[in-house]
Amino acid sequence: MSESLQDKVAAITGGASGIGLATAEALVTAGATVVLVDRDAGALEKSCADLGDRAIPLVIDLLNTESCDSLLSGVLEKAGQLDILHANAGSYLGGDLSEVEDPAAIDRMLNLNVNAVIKNVHNVIPHMIQRGTGDIVVTSSVAGHFPVPWEPVYSASKWAITSFVQTTRRQLNKHGVRVGSVSPGPVVSALLADWPEENLIKAKQSGSLIEPKEVADAVLYMLSRPRNVTIRDMVVLPTNFDI
Repeated sequence: MSESLQDKVAAITGGASGIGLATAEALVTAGATVVLVDRDAGALEKSCADLGDRAIPLVIDLLNTESCDSLLSGVLEKAGQLDILHANAGSYLGGDLSEVEDPAAIDRMLNLNVNAVIKNVHNVIPHMIQRGTGDIVVTSSVAGHFPVPWEPVYSASKWAITSFVQTTRRQLNKHGVRVGSVSPGPVVSALLADWPEENLIKAKQSGSLIEPKEVADAVLYMLSRPRNVTIRDMVVLPTNFDI
């Protein structure tokens, strides 16, 4: 039997587009109230208007320390509680390491893909521990399980997140808080704009891409399991994808 998400409150980072927006739509449809977290205020307002009254915008820049630290307080102010955190925001840096022209781009990606996720989880877990329940889902990647040769920095960030999810899960399960990750293969999203053109063309021609909705369906499945079940990691691949 699945667990109802009716009247649960979820916060989704990177909620204004891609996987985050698709997951927000799935959770709203399932009866949850969703706080969409993003730095793009305009995109947030439009997305929430499209989703209806149970979609709430929260503008946060995860790369700004003070703004990032306001996640829980912002959600509680707008929605009163937090049952689910989907730490989804991320960026991409691909290609040969020797060809990265701006070392600051490495810092930005690692700060968003790793540091911000850890800080977001650190921010919300006292609230979940106090309530004795909660769910944390992190958007990782198949690159967190396989050393993808054309994206060494991105893969490193996702391997770090795989380790973080598995260790944090073991710390929090005794408090009634479930922690898991969803690891998609290539998803049709803005991140693909930074893919090496050769790989993008090949993926499109072979049908090796999935839509954000397919990832959202996986997240919904994870969150709707009975409380005695934890999906610790779900890898979601296009059938034709082969690395």
